[in-house]
Amino acid sequence: MSTKILVVEDEQDIAGLIKHTLEKTGDMQVDVVAAGDAALRSLSQREPDVIILDLNLPVLSGIEVCRIVRTREDTAHIPIIMLTARTAEADRVTGLEIGADDYITKPFSVRELVARVRAVLRRGMPEPTRPATPVVYRGNRLLADFDAVAVSVDGQHVRLTRREFELLQHLVENRNRVVSRDRLLERVWGYDRMVETRSVDVHVGRLRAKLGGAGRQIETVVGLGYRFVD
Repeated sequence: MSTKILVVEDEQDIAGLIKHTLEKTGDMQVDVVAAGDAALRSLSQREPDVIILDLNLPVLSGIEVCRIVRTREDTAHIPIIMLTARTAEADRVTGLEIGADDYITKPFSVRELVARVRAVLRRGMPEPTRPATPVVYRGNRLLADFDAVAVSVDGQHVRLTRREFELLQHLVENRNRVVSRDRLLERVWGYDRMVETRSVDVHVGRLRAKLGGAGRQIETVVGLGYRFVD
């Protein structure tokens, strides 16, 4: 079955280039819309496997579209790759904080774009042999059922994006050990150093905030990475 990609891009030439590049792989089918409101309508009609989202869009901005997608129960799980001409660190951090899985700036390499799309798709595939993965983690405040994909703190359900859930899972699997940012990029993002380590810091910060008091179990080890402690 073809992978369904929704490209939200109002520059026709760029949208056409992305569509041609991805469909040339032979296993991707691309739909293109040129405005934020059109993207939301498209999502209601057909759920894509990945969204490639520009920020500067008519009617609704990419930031608004991303925020809406992440707050809707039926679309919160869909990976979002932001593709934009905004290169400032503040823009990248904003995109990641509201739930983008990746952030690519224009001009971009079409080969890199394909690699990043495949990376977010790989993260959604089941891994057949992970014997070290705990089915359930029970702490004083945190309960994480990795089989049921459910997390709660003090009995209250916590909604995480897929990236945040995978980040928590990998940290828990390696609890009481330091995990480097590079290792997290490789295991959680699905590729090696194609995204800045700043993205790891942003996602860890967002995960801590969502976990509330239990977020203190994720410690920063200065100069090395992160450690989940019991």
